[in-house]
Amino acid sequence: MRVCTAALAIGLVAGASLAFAAQPATLHSISAVRALTHAQAAQQLPVDLDATVTYARLYEKTLFIQQGDFGIYVYASTKLMLAPGDHVHVRGVTNDSFNPIVVSNDIALLGKGPMPEPIPVTFSELISAQYDCRWVKAHGTVALVERGTTSGRPITHLVLTMDGGTADIILESHDPAPIEQLPGAEIELAAVAGEQFDGKMQQTGVRLHVPSLDFVRVLKPSPADPWSAPLTPMDKVLHEYKVEELSPRIRVEGVLTYYLPGESAILQDGTKSIRVLTSQIDSLRLGDKAEAIGIPYVEDGFLTLKLGRVRTVGAGAMINPERVTWDDLATGKYSFNLVSIEGTIVSQVQEHARDVYIVSTGKQLFSASLRNSLPYVWPQPVNPPPMREIPVGSRVRITGVAALEHGNPYNGPIAFSILLRSANEISVIANPSWLSVRHLTEVVVVLLLLVFAMIVRAWLVERRARRKIAHMAALERQRSRIMEQINTARPLTEILEEIANLVTAALRAKHAWCQLENGACLGKPPEERDLALLRVVDWAIPSRTTDTLGNVFVAFPVQSEPRELEAAVLKMAAGLASLAIETSQLYSDLVRRSEYDVLTNVQNRFSMEKFIEAQIVAMRQSAGAFGLLYLDLDKFKRLNDEHGHHVGDLYLQQVARRIKRQLRPGDMLARLGGDEFAVLIPRVSSRSAMEEIAHRVQQCFEESFVLNGIALRGSASVGVALYPEDGTTKESLLIAADSAMYVAKHTRYARAVAV
Repeated sequence: MRVCTAALAIGLVAGASLAFAAQPATLHSISAVRALTHAQAAQQLPVDLDATVTYARLYEKTLFIQQGDFGIYVYASTKLMLAPGDHVHVRGVTNDSFNPIVVSNDIALLGKGPMPEPIPVTFSELISAQYDCRWVKAHGTVALVERGTTSGRPITHLVLTMDGGTADIILESHDPAPIEQLPGAEIELAAVAGEQFDGKMQQTGVRLHVPSLDFVRVLKPSPADPWSAPLTPMDKVLHEYKVEELSPRIRVEGVLTYYLPGESAILQDGTKSIRVLTSQIDSLRLGDKAEAIGIPYVEDGFLTLKLGRVRTVGAGAMINPERVTWDDLATGKYSFNLVSIEGTIVSQVQEHARDVYIVSTGKQLFSASLRNSLPYVWPQPVNPPPMREIPVGSRVRITGVAALEHGNPYNGPIAFSILLRSANEISVIANPSWLSVRHLTEVVVVLLLLVFAMIVRAWLVERRARRKIAHMAALERQRSRIMEQINTARPLTEILEEIANLVTAALRAKHAWCQLENGACLGKPPEERDLALLRVVDWAIPSRTTDTLGNVFVAFPVQSEPRELEAAVLKMAAGLASLAIETSQLYSDLVRRSEYDVLTNVQNRFSMEKFIEAQIVAMRQSAGAFGLLYLDLDKFKRLNDEHGHHVGDLYLQQVARRIKRQLRPGDMLARLGGDEFAVLIPRVSSRSAMEEIAHRVQQCFEESFVLNGIALRGSASVGVALYPEDGTTKESLLIAADSAMYVAKHTRYARAVAV
């Protein structure tokens, strides 16, 4: 069931940030907002006004309000349970949509009042959006009643036949007893006037929003139950057909992007496009500027001209196909637009009238088809031209017109296909993978031969390996000793020198050393003047995070011949060096993680408590004093609930940076957990000096926090404790500072309530 209300359509643009920044002029009336141009409304101008609620579906953030003769849509984030007739105060910002709207998360209920007097309207007034968002009165006959859902909530959908056309009705009721009496009845209803849209925000019909059955009045009951009508044979149903077409022909202009003689054409103007159903077979050139005439109507939810005629009027402005993805096309925003999309050919088949290519974009599939307009020569049909064969697995770029199937883009992705205009609009950008059944068979045969060769080689190598076992055993014992040293956190320099000694002993060389990326050289490097007389071999020390950590070197007499053992020993030594270096780095990182808060990069509760204990010991010896600030962020839970934990984390990070800028060198900031921070001031002269620092910390919250495009106000409650005046132990100082913070928080709250 299609639920495509103006509220849902506008919801696409309501992701705009609610940045209530000061503006030169606040709009205090709905008429002032409705008078804005689209460009002005998009500037998020401040709004502050009182109005009456005419319709509320707040689980979708849909709210219509009216003030005098003007109504408007509000994308409302509120927990209030609003109903028609409620008088509300709305603060927010403007935004652009089909018409200007208001985006608000600050709505106050002022009381209950009367509903505005509904304005009688005709279908022509509704379809022209003259009374958009107004409380109106409509009259007609119910053609369809069906139960449906929107956002998982039950509603009732009606189709009302009016003089001039049909209107969709969304009724906030699902009581089956009275609703079942409505089909065929003549009714009068009060509702909020709205529109239906496609995925490109182009109007496709009329939508009326009725709050409840209380606003529906039956003027004349249904003359008969349609389920009691006599059965009609399927081939005789047109005997009762009677339609009078009153819509005038209209003329549109654009660039001809698609044309199938005898069937349809598509014109595009910027991001707008329209389908024209035509039986003409004239020769028209794609890319020319064209005019079309026809009768407007909506087919499958898309704007269409039927009984159309198209003519070209000269060269048109070039329309470059827009690069899109599967997700872009499934939204409906590019329906009947010229687009370009990449994918992989999965299969292809030639039908008599079209060539079809099935394309994969990864997890999703779509089809691209080329229609063949073939004449029929009696008594034999004309065979289609050969299909362009593209190897399966080829990576291609497809250019064509996006054709969407019937569906509601606001309820999820829509199925689509690409209409090709010629076979050349599929360009191969990457050939298919070399792998195939034949190639895989050849690879298997080659691998079997290689395995056999490796078995023979292994038998030959085994004899030589036995002679190396004794030497390698000694080498392994020395390697095990180094591993034990790594595990016991022995100093890194000593371990690297031990690794250099291992290389010296294993290869019977005079010089072996480790050269690290930071410039350190450990082991026994030769003198620079002797390098010309030596053959130097090195092996890079691998790293999991960077290219290398350094190199292991060994030097031999220049006349010596290279041996296989050299590479093996150097590789082992490089592995040991890598393990030693990264273990040392990991240990340092673990020490830091135990003392610092990962999110804010300030010290944690453990570090703060340890530092307080050390400061108490120092002050006892010098008879000095130090101070402790305890901070609690106000309304942090509410911020997390309304904007999500990601925004909450960004807020904590900005708070930590701002507080640190208010502190002196030597002062210590720590996050104790959640929304609590503490500041230790090791050098303080008096309580007034501590209170001055606390005041500076509070002032750093006065500037708004901008998080992911959202401007938020923040504040904190601060408690002050002084050693030894307020406590002589770590626990007593923390309790004193925490208690002072709660006193400050409650005092501020009491003052705010009094104001």
